[in-house]
Amino acid sequence: MIKLHDDERIDYLLADESMKIIQSPTAFSFSLDAVLLAHFAYVPVKRGNILDLCTGNGVIPLLLSKRTEASITGVEIQDRIFGMAVRNVELNNLGGQVSIVHGDLKEMQPVLGQSNFDVVTCNPPYFRTPSENEHNHNEYLTIARHEVCCTLEDVVKACKLHVRPGGKVSMVHRPGRLVDIISLFRKYKLEPKRLQFVYPKIGREANMLLIEGARDGKADLKILPPLYIYNEDGTYTEEAEAIIYGRD
Repeated sequence: MIKLHDDERIDYLLADESMKIIQSPTAFSFSLDAVLLAHFAYVPVKRGNILDLCTGNGVIPLLLSKRTEASITGVEIQDRIFGMAVRNVELNNLGGQVSIVHGDLKEMQPVLGQSNFDVVTCNPPYFRTPSENEHNHNEYLTIARHEVCCTLEDVVKACKLHVRPGGKVSMVHRPGRLVDIISLFRKYKLEPKRLQFVYPKIGREANMLLIEGARDGKADLKILPPLYIYNEDGTYTEEAEAIIYGRD
């Protein structure tokens, strides 16, 4: 029996109700960003090792487990949210495939080693935080959304450290940080290979981007077709609905 704490609830993760996830409105609930990243990321089908940094309640490892038989490791720094991720693995009987590590992504080398993963994914904090008055009043959300515990450079550096030569790194972020991301990818020898912009609907500015780099790869960036989330009437587009409900 999985124990729930405080305001936690159990939701269905996929439309087919084959997977459940523990969520909390005050501590952590996954967003569309994570779903899109889990769909976008390259994963080996049969074997290999995958690392998800800033894993939150483990949503990306859970989603990736539907696409691959590879071993998946998630890293989460916040104690309560780490506990949610551990229970989500147990809730879905994925202990043989998915493991969750509690710790700081900047200090994972003694635990995870170096260059041991075929794929690294990350949904990092998006926002720089020059001053504390820009922080969210909720500490959990502040750490998840703002560069308090790690900067974008910390994240890219950790991705480079843990991915094997030739391995893939996939990230979701905001379009306003694209120049920073590409600059840091190249600084740490992660050559950008695929880029996709995500738009709320046709005629709006992009509000998300998905990017993949290859460690020590050659220069050859492919710009994928745009992904639109909503139709004009507010319903999901066919492509977005297929991704969100696991029908793709």
